[in-house]
Amino acid sequence: MSEFTPDVIIIGAGLAGMAAAHEAVLRGRRVLMLDQEGQQSLGGQAFWSLGGLFMVDSPEQRRLGIKDSAELAWSDWQGSAQFDRDEDANPRLWAEKFIEFAAGDMRSWLHGLGMRWFPVVGWAERGGAGANGHGNTVPRFHITWGTGTGVVKPFADLMVRYAADGRLKMGFRHRVNNLIVENGAVKGVSGDVLEESRAPRGQSTSRQVVSSFEHRAEAVIICSGGIGGNHAMVRAHWPARLGKAPKTMVAGVPDYVDGRMHGIAAKAGAGLINEDRMWHYCEGIQNFDPIWPNHGIRILPGPSSMWFDAKGDRMEAPYLPGFDTLGTLRRILSVGEHSWFILTQKIIEKEFALSGSEQNADLTEGGWREVLQARLGKGATPAVEAFKQKGADFIVADGLEELVAQMNALTPHAPVGLEHIRSQIKARDAQLANPFCKDAQITAIHGARQYKGDKLIRTAKPHAILGAANGPLIAVRLNVITRKSLGGLHTDIEGRVLAPDGTVLDGLFAAGEASGFGGGGYHGYNALEGTFLGGCLFSGRTAGRHA
Repeated sequence: MSEFTPDVIIIGAGLAGMAAAHEAVLRGRRVLMLDQEGQQSLGGQAFWSLGGLFMVDSPEQRRLGIKDSAELAWSDWQGSAQFDRDEDANPRLWAEKFIEFAAGDMRSWLHGLGMRWFPVVGWAERGGAGANGHGNTVPRFHITWGTGTGVVKPFADLMVRYAADGRLKMGFRHRVNNLIVENGAVKGVSGDVLEESRAPRGQSTSRQVVSSFEHRAEAVIICSGGIGGNHAMVRAHWPARLGKAPKTMVAGVPDYVDGRMHGIAAKAGAGLINEDRMWHYCEGIQNFDPIWPNHGIRILPGPSSMWFDAKGDRMEAPYLPGFDTLGTLRRILSVGEHSWFILTQKIIEKEFALSGSEQNADLTEGGWREVLQARLGKGATPAVEAFKQKGADFIVADGLEELVAQMNALTPHAPVGLEHIRSQIKARDAQLANPFCKDAQITAIHGARQYKGDKLIRTAKPHAILGAANGPLIAVRLNVITRKSLGGLHTDIEGRVLAPDGTVLDGLFAAGEASGFGGGGYHGYNALEGTFLGGCLFSGRTAGRHA
């Protein structure tokens, strides 16, 4: 690369890095993009995502009769974020600007790059604790055709084009170890060149060093992601407010999501904030066909499965499937490390979806015919059915006695009582005898079915769990699954990294998860979903326009 003199160096070839590179190139900047993984990993974590984007007052929403606005979205964001720290000033500014973006030119910008969206808007993180609390008042989760691969592809194609015409150089297997600082400003990077790897995307790669490198530029943008693949680091920053960190977690991201650049940036003088804010899911299952070590998949549940803690106690509202991720996580960890779904065949067929591009072949690779066959045909989707048959966390039984016996065999250290489980299910089932009820979950199910999208593909018609015609019965052991860092490098509204004293660290920018998706934590304490990819795009675009 000695013949290529960059104006901007970008560390990380994920979605944020590509969005930053795109904007920088459009400004006439020469860009060097470095990543410790190989070319096969271009796109980073976004490739594996469901491709959901938080958009506000979109044509897709309006066609479904959803009334949304920037004002309502900002109210929801504030109720979820619960900003309460002095250092939240910049994250709050980022959140305000993101809402403007999500309600403004986000869709037209991405549409112009070739993205299209599934017409049924998803309703994720529904909250349920109160109008001023956490949650989305309306559905806002727009799934991109092609899922995560569909979000990555337009930018990956641009990177290839820019590389071909000499405006961008991609340095894969380049691991940054140091930021070069001179006279209080970042002037470049140095590190190791790792041996080539042909490992498929997502799999662990060698860390064997073959040479070293040093490159200088006017600006460096850190887009290296978060810490979710480094469980030691996750536990080191685990927030006490959620309870004790689980001894066992499954990994929702590859192990290259290692958080290395956080410490490297701090050593160079960068400030990190909100490191104790993070986003991990409660509905993790072990992948029977793992891609990366300890590979977990998240179930995206509809609202009907009964949710029990490790003691066998049914969890109360708002700790219902799909309502309040971190509140539910705190509730689960108050008595154990795992939890249980108990459901029926009818529920799994209608309501179970799995996060990830590779688990949604119909949306990732197909079209309408494939989607209708998978989502509205007989049985669960092929991916869900495969987990039901092969997944270590799935139990299928014709009767409750057999089901509970198998549950206790799977978790002998935390047995549940058969009659205790039976009494809770019978009490729930009795609430279906007429249109009136006092069960919060049943009320939520009825409410969900008022939304066309949920009634069509996401919420089963209410029925008795113990009704013989609705079986077989299914239990799923749920593990904590690591996912996102909500804190990170402290940046101003232009993406410039700040020192611990709040002054600008000249020459250094950050975007994506490395910056808490903007400012050092623009989600606050809670995410509204679709804001991870959206945050990568917005913060990457911003940094690329200013670096």
